[in-house]
Amino acid sequence: MTPPPDNDRARPSAPAVPAGPDPRGSGDAPEDRAPVSVSAALAAHVAHLQLAHIPAPTLARARLFLHDTLAVAWAGSDAPGCSEVHAMFAPQAEGATVWGHGTRLPAAEAAFVNAAFASALDYDSLGRDAPVHVNIVVLPVALALAQATRASGADLLCALVAGCDLMCRIGASFTPPHRGFAYTSVVGALGAAAAAARVLRLDATATRHALGLAFLQAGGTQQANIEPTLAKRLLASFPAQAGILAARLARQGLTAPAQIFEGECGLYALYQPGDPARVLAALGTRFDSDALSIKAYPSCGCNHTAIAGMIELAQRHDLQPADVTAIEVTVSPYIDRIVGAVYDPAEDAQVAAQFSIRYSLACALVRRRLGLAEIEAEAARDPLILREAAKVRVVVDPTYTGTRGPIALRVTSRRHGTLALRVEHVPGSDAAPLSDAAIAAKFAECFGRGVRPLATAQQRTLAARIETLEQLADANALLPDAA
Repeated sequence: MTPPPDNDRARPSAPAVPAGPDPRGSGDAPEDRAPVSVSAALAAHVAHLQLAHIPAPTLARARLFLHDTLAVAWAGSDAPGCSEVHAMFAPQAEGATVWGHGTRLPAAEAAFVNAAFASALDYDSLGRDAPVHVNIVVLPVALALAQATRASGADLLCALVAGCDLMCRIGASFTPPHRGFAYTSVVGALGAAAAAARVLRLDATATRHALGLAFLQAGGTQQANIEPTLAKRLLASFPAQAGILAARLARQGLTAPAQIFEGECGLYALYQPGDPARVLAALGTRFDSDALSIKAYPSCGCNHTAIAGMIELAQRHDLQPADVTAIEVTVSPYIDRIVGAVYDPAEDAQVAAQFSIRYSLACALVRRRLGLAEIEAEAARDPLILREAAKVRVVVDPTYTGTRGPIALRVTSRRHGTLALRVEHVPGSDAAPLSDAAIAAKFAECFGRGVRPLATAQQRTLAARIETLEQLADANALLPDAA
């Protein structure tokens, strides 16, 4: 049942769309005539973005990643920690849908919960130019606000593209080495604010203030990855909630700093040096949200090249655990920091498995796969896999600078001697794409799990609605009935 609109519906009409985005804004306030900041240029682009400005391939990929994000969130709706997050909030008669449950919450709370679900299994799409997860932040925001305001499917799709593109651009603009803040959380607050502002149809000035207000809330650390804890699942939730709050405050007239990127206390000064020109390059003509990969495994992206390499060696040589005496994997300092620690599933077993290259290699050897069943607590504590994980030695090579690869494997086998393999490309990347059949199988598996699995007919209905999203007059029509 479609809920009645909330107060967000009483929003200003969209500004007239100029021939192209004007980096000085829409001319709706004197400050638009001031020197242009990075955030002002981004805000003008977001405020004026319309469906007609977005290339068809970009829209197609946005729909694909929307589908992927809903699927992994459905499967994650009953993951450890997620039921507890959902239980914090009392169901409402109106607002936005909690994915997989079918209940409703106010938009900001729904976005918080849905972002946790989408993040939980670490199975969501991943940026290629930076280790940033964009859809698990932006989609919960865009869909929750679109439902709460009865925005159209076209507005939802524009907001999704705008927020994801902005996150990818910012994530790719940082100059390595990475300092340890959580890309998804810090950059996500800005992407969430952009998406929220676009759904609420804020003008360029208000959108710029929304970005500034979001930056005031931006924070997050990879310590939640290094010490594998359930808190990692909230690194998407906090920025999602912050983005909605920022856009609503901006709509109420709250002002914020303009130089949140380039200022002396801005993003690049406080978090990591970066190149503002990279953020603005080809803005509006190139959409960096195209540069995302569908994940092949429900595991940290730092593990994927190692998983693929071990599965290949195990299948090619019919390796058996008893035959393997040692495993050596050479990785970059970044990969070692995130997934190189000694494997210990004693506490949060699922998160420990997702953030351990030792577990990943052992599981790939023993089971020759790493799917949703392989990150369940029982599998994460399997004595056979624990024994194989203890054989893994992680070597750090400073000349390896990637965040997901390359990696080099050396497996010592009684029957085959030393087997070596170098893996350059992450499964799901342009160089190693997943097949349509593999993606469809992933979606079917994910939607078949969670709190309320979707029947095959419901999955088909959802897929059809995603494919025609821009034709929906009301975003509430997207999700299947009772879901």
